[in-house]
Amino acid sequence: MSIILASASPRRKELLEMLGVKDLKIVPAVGEERAAAGLTPDVLVKALASHKAREVAAACAPDDIVIAADTIVWHDGRVYGKPHSEAEAAQMLRALSGDTHEVYTGVSVIRNGKELLAAERSAVRFRELSDGEIAAYIATGEPMDKAGAYGIQGRASLFAEGIEGDFFNVMGLPLCRLGLMLKAQGVGLL
Repeated sequence: MSIILASASPRRKELLEMLGVKDLKIVPAVGEERAAAGLTPDVLVKALASHKAREVAAACAPDDIVIAADTIVWHDGRVYGKPHSEAEAAQMLRALSGDTHEVYTGVSVIRNGKELLAAERSAVRFRELSDGEIAAYIATGEPMDKAGAYGIQGRASLFAEGIEGDFFNVMGLPLCRLGLMLKAQGVGLL
C-alpha cells in the first residue's frame, strides 16, 4: 500500500509530511479540471477533487490510497482560483480587502474503489489593503500559484484579521477532516 497525493502542491505535500506520512508519492492529475457551471462552492470543490483522485487512482494498485484536493476562494458569489496575471491578482486582492471571504477545499480519498468525499469551509477576514501593499505583495511572486491570490501561511498572514474554521483548509488541505477520512479508509495517522 502506498499513499499517493494527486497534486503537485508543495503545501499539501508539506502538510502530509508534517503529519508523519512517510514515503509519500506525488502523482499529479494531468487532466483538465472541469465541473458543471452553476454549482455551489462545496459541490464544485468536491467534483474537482473527485475528478483528480479518480484519474490518478485508475493507474494505481487497488490498495493504494489516493488523496486529492481542490481549493477555491468564494467571495460575493464568485470563484477566485489561481490568478493568470499580476493584474488579475491585484483585482482579486482589492476585492477581498476589508471584507470576509470563504475558502472551500474539496477532498477525495480513494482506496479499493471506495471514494470518500468531503468539503471544508473556512471564513477569512482581511483588513483594508492599500494599493501599495497589494503591489508589494504581488512583487514577491507569492500570490501567483494560489487560489484567491494569497497564501495565508506566508506574507498574506499580515492581511488576515481573523479566521473561522480550519486554518489548514485555508492552506489547501483540511487536516482534521482528512485524518477522519483516512481513518475511515483504514489508515490511522496516530
